[in-house]
Amino acid sequence: MLRNFNPIHRENFYKTYLYQSKPYFKLVWFLFILTSSQAQYTVVLKGNIIDSNSRRLFNSNILAFPKSNNNNTRFSISNNDGAYALKLQQGETYSIEVSYLGYEKQVFEHTALKNETKDIVLVPKTNELDEVVLEYKIPIEVKDDTITYQTDAFVNGQERKLREVLKKLPGIEVDREGNVTSQGRKVTKVLVEDKVFFTGNSKLAVNNIPADAVDQVQVLDNYNKIGFLKGLQDSDDLALNIKLKEDKKKFAFGDVEVGGGATDRYIVHPNLFYYSPKTTVNFIGDLNNIGVKSFTLSDYLEFNGGFGKLMGDIRGYLSLSNDGFAQFLGNNDFTANINRFGAFNLRQSFDKKTDINSFVIVNSSDTQTEEQTLNTYNNDNAPFDENRRVTNSLGTFFVLGKFSLEHEPNRDTDLAANTFVKLTNNDNTGTIGTQSPTQDNTFNTVTELDAIDLKQNVEYSKRFSKSQTISIETTLSYQKNTPNTNWVTDQAFLSGLIPLQDADLFDVRQQKRTQTTAFDFLLKDYWVLNNFNHIYTTVGANVLLEDFTTAEEQVLGNGEINDFSNNGFGNDLDYRLSDAFLGLEYKFLTGIFTVKSGLFYHSYQWRNTQEGNRITNATSALLPELNAEAEFNTSQKLRFRYRQQLRFPRANRLMGNFLLNSFNTVLLGNPNLSNERFHSYSLSYYKFSLFRGLNLNAGIFYNKKTQTIKNTTLLAGIDQFVQYTMFNEPENSWSGNFNFSKKMGAIKLGVESRGNYNEFFQLVNDNVSKNISRSLTLTGKVETFFEKAPNLEMGYTYQPSIFTTVSFTNELTNRELFANLSYDFLEDFQLKADFRRVDYQNIAQNTQNTFDLANASLFYQKEDSPWGFEVSSTNLFNTQFKRQNSFSDFLISDQTTFIIPRIVLLKISYKL
Repeated sequence: MLRNFNPIHRENFYKTYLYQSKPYFKLVWFLFILTSSQAQYTVVLKGNIIDSNSRRLFNSNILAFPKSNNNNTRFSISNNDGAYALKLQQGETYSIEVSYLGYEKQVFEHTALKNETKDIVLVPKTNELDEVVLEYKIPIEVKDDTITYQTDAFVNGQERKLREVLKKLPGIEVDREGNVTSQGRKVTKVLVEDKVFFTGNSKLAVNNIPADAVDQVQVLDNYNKIGFLKGLQDSDDLALNIKLKEDKKKFAFGDVEVGGGATDRYIVHPNLFYYSPKTTVNFIGDLNNIGVKSFTLSDYLEFNGGFGKLMGDIRGYLSLSNDGFAQFLGNNDFTANINRFGAFNLRQSFDKKTDINSFVIVNSSDTQTEEQTLNTYNNDNAPFDENRRVTNSLGTFFVLGKFSLEHEPNRDTDLAANTFVKLTNNDNTGTIGTQSPTQDNTFNTVTELDAIDLKQNVEYSKRFSKSQTISIETTLSYQKNTPNTNWVTDQAFLSGLIPLQDADLFDVRQQKRTQTTAFDFLLKDYWVLNNFNHIYTTVGANVLLEDFTTAEEQVLGNGEINDFSNNGFGNDLDYRLSDAFLGLEYKFLTGIFTVKSGLFYHSYQWRNTQEGNRITNATSALLPELNAEAEFNTSQKLRFRYRQQLRFPRANRLMGNFLLNSFNTVLLGNPNLSNERFHSYSLSYYKFSLFRGLNLNAGIFYNKKTQTIKNTTLLAGIDQFVQYTMFNEPENSWSGNFNFSKKMGAIKLGVESRGNYNEFFQLVNDNVSKNISRSLTLTGKVETFFEKAPNLEMGYTYQPSIFTTVSFTNELTNRELFANLSYDFLEDFQLKADFRRVDYQNIAQNTQNTFDLANASLFYQKEDSPWGFEVSSTNLFNTQFKRQNSFSDFLISDQTTFIIPRIVLLKISYKL
């Protein structure tokens, strides 16, 4: 069945794979030999930095300046034991400077002929009151949670953008997209002169800020925008703060890019920025039909407060990430797409105390998608397959607006107010074709969505003394969503589940409306007993008011209406949920350990009213939390976290009447549902060594559900009748990750892995069975960092997944070979290319597929010229589709997604 359904099927996978892979392996091997042949031989000068009393000096700076102009400055910093290792080009003579705060700088010459060991002794500075002149800046200064780089010590003046500066700073890396990592951790916020740059996303800053404007780069660990809350509020944020040169603190920059290609392809993309200490103006525009979205799901989450903050509010995160707008943003695979985008940002500082920051983002797009899916239904009585084909033509329009007022009247007070507006209008026309042993049908669908989302947030923090600080946060939000859907087909469907009347054409309409008002209040008192003991008290309340209405009807050929409400359909639900809570936390520091334990008392009340019936419930709970961290040194930490949570159902699970959920599913809620209970454990380890070029991150996570809301499904063919019920059997899930990289000269080796193990129950056709899903992703890669040769990143990913029920086991495997090439040559040319070969295998279906994805671009810009020219090609091999898979309670989905064909563009850019 799948053989006829999918566009490509290979009978002999391994022969085909080896045959088709051979030229690509030759290409990768050629590139690797090319880069290796141009690598420079290095020798190592190593030893210890000590003072006259033989005390080892850690974080000492060692700079090696080459005597010739053909090589770059080399740098090292001593580790916690005072040891250093300086990698030098063989045969070069260097002037080596060694410095440490409070000690005389030592300078000597060294010719790098072979590996050598040399201990360096520094002498304390003498106090001379008649001369206080600071002429020397330490290249890297490490102080508490801040690392400061003096960029002039590492650049040569040929850099054009901030990304090129960052790549030369030890311990900082920038990927192809502009994401920044420091000491192995991702930078979550970018500031310019201590102010958030645009949305704080690193991509915009590193790809646009001119290199010659940068004086210092600061890496701020445990970043908190309110200075006096640092050390009180827990923060995993890592920020990059760009300090500008004095003569560059007022500048305009940007670029305008236009391009066109065959088959009427086009792109117009202006980026314009103005920066001064008091005023920042940013504009981004984009008009294209090449499948590029300027506003992504990660941008949307950042716009709503950032991923880290949203994960602290799991209710808000789930609501945000699952709404129709977020699902549209998360879709990056189209057969056709026209995108129209504009974003405007204004930040104005009225004085040193008050700032305003505002955004307006407008997007309109027309998108076409196509998916073909093989669904395997694990019905214990008779497993079967369904072939499904879905096409959609979507028109999406949205406006996002955000206005923030930040007021800091003094160093001990901070006030911030944020207003958020989202307006959405989406329409979608599509088709659904389904083939299974019990059904062969095609549906035409029309969906319209209008939504409005308003939110007002106020945050106030006040430090009364060194021992007493309070923080208050209130949020009032309003949401209204009105999705309307039509299903039209010439065959009856969901027989016995929906009350259809005989007709030549079955036209079923549904109207839904969800209106939600929420109020959140949080007051937190921080009591600092001393440097080693803190007590935090929390008082808060959350109130949720939700109105949920649905209506279904059949439009008959004579214009009459068959109202489904006469047969148990249609809902009108008024839902109220309140949570008042009080928490006490104790945080203490002893040796290398920081421990924070907390206990929160919650009083929950909820009720739902529908059809004149009211159900009221109340419960209380003591929910513990524990965070423990062992900091062996600033670059080696072990962290443990435990948290217990209750989660309550939303209105759409409490409805007392039927709801048509899709062309093959009818839902029935349960007004008597109560809360779910979760236990979450995590243990993570982090180690970074600039001295050894080593980065290690590892973690293991365990989640236990002791009380959950489960779907009970009656399955008849592909038709499903789903009810919700409370389920008290525990369900367990484990996950883990391991990331290791080691840099040796200009080559970095890396291993990344992720694994998941889930045990869960399925309730299908009155049978309760335990399912197990297991998945593993293992990646090995090598990356080069040559200064004057092509740089190549290549690797291999192996990803097996196994899904097991009491009567069925299915195994799916993905294998991916990838390579990325970046080469600057002839001073003004830049070549970039990326390649992916994905091999997909479904063992149960005995199917195998291979697809290749590649992109390439050649960019030319003469130094000191604002004009740039580029030839680019996306989907170089004109691949038609991608493959992926997923598991659910009783369903395994093998999905083929069709993508935009090959596009070749000629682009011209002008940089201000």
